[in-house]
Amino acid sequence: MSASTLALTAPSGHVGRHLLADLVRAGVRPRALTHRAGSVEDALADHVDTRVVDLTDEAATGAVLDGVDALHLTVPSVPAEDPVAAYERIGAGVAAAVEQHGVARVVLQSSVGAELRHGAGEIDGLARVEERLDATGAAVMHLRCGFFFSNLLLQLDDLRSGEVAVLLPIDRPMPWVAPTDIARVAAGWLLRDDWSGRHVRAVHGPEDLSWDDALARVSAATGHRVVARRVADDDLRATLLGVGLAPGHVEAVLGMSTGLRDGFVPEQVRDATTTTPTTLDAWAYDVLRPLLR
Repeated sequence: MSASTLALTAPSGHVGRHLLADLVRAGVRPRALTHRAGSVEDALADHVDTRVVDLTDEAATGAVLDGVDALHLTVPSVPAEDPVAAYERIGAGVAAAVEQHGVARVVLQSSVGAELRHGAGEIDGLARVEERLDATGAAVMHLRCGFFFSNLLLQLDDLRSGEVAVLLPIDRPMPWVAPTDIARVAAGWLLRDDWSGRHVRAVHGPEDLSWDDALARVSAATGHRVVARRVADDDLRATLLGVGLAPGHVEAVLGMSTGLRDGFVPEQVRDATTTTPTTLDAWAYDVLRPLLR
C-alpha cells in the first residue's frame, strides 16, 4: 500500500482535514488538492504533497491526478445561479481526468438524497457527479452521508439566540453524522486496493434524530438552551434572497430540505455498515460548547 498515491480534494474542509490526518497516521503521504496555498495545517504540511488546483480547469485537474491510484472527491459548493450545473461541470472535468490518467478508485463524498437524482436541490448536483464517475470505468464508492453535525456551525447566530429556523418537520428523524466518522469510513476505502465496480455506502451517524431531539442534545451538552422553530418555505426564501443569494441558488438551498420532506426514506438502510460511533452530544460538548459560552 505504501507504493500507492492517494489524493483528496478539500483538505481543509470539515471532512478533509480529518481524512488528511488519518492518511498521514496510516503511513502514506497523501496528495492534497487545494484551491489555495496554505490550506493544509502546519503540523501536517511536511507529510503531505500539496498541489494547488482549480477543479473547474480540466487540464490542471488532469495534471495533478497523474500517477494517482485512489482519489477522495469532495466537490466544493459553488455560490452560483445554478449550483447543480456547477457541480456537474466540476464532476465532468474530474471524471475526464480520472479516465484519462487511469485513477483506479474514487471515493465520492455524496449525500443522502442523491438517490432521488432530481428534486433535492443542490444534492442533485452530487447525483450528477455520481453519474459522471460511474461512466469512467474506475472503481467507485459513493458515500451517501447524513446531515453533518458541522452544519450547525453555519447557524451559530441562531443557536446563540436560542432558536433555529428549519424547513423540515421538527419531530421527523433523519440521519446526523460527525465529519470525523465520514473521514474514517473514507480512509478505510482509500487504503484498500482489493475492490472494484460501483458501490454505494451510507454514512448515517450513530442514530436518527429529529430537530427537536438534536437541539435537546445540543442544549444539554452546551448548557445553552436552544429549540427548533419550523418556518414556511417562502419565509426562508425571502431571508436568503435578502442576504444576496441569487434566486437559483436560493431554490437549490431550499430543495435540500423540501425535496427530502414528503415521505422520503434513504435508499440505504441503517445497519452495522452504515452506523458510525460519534454522538452529537460529544461533538456539541467539544465543538459548540466553547462557541456558545
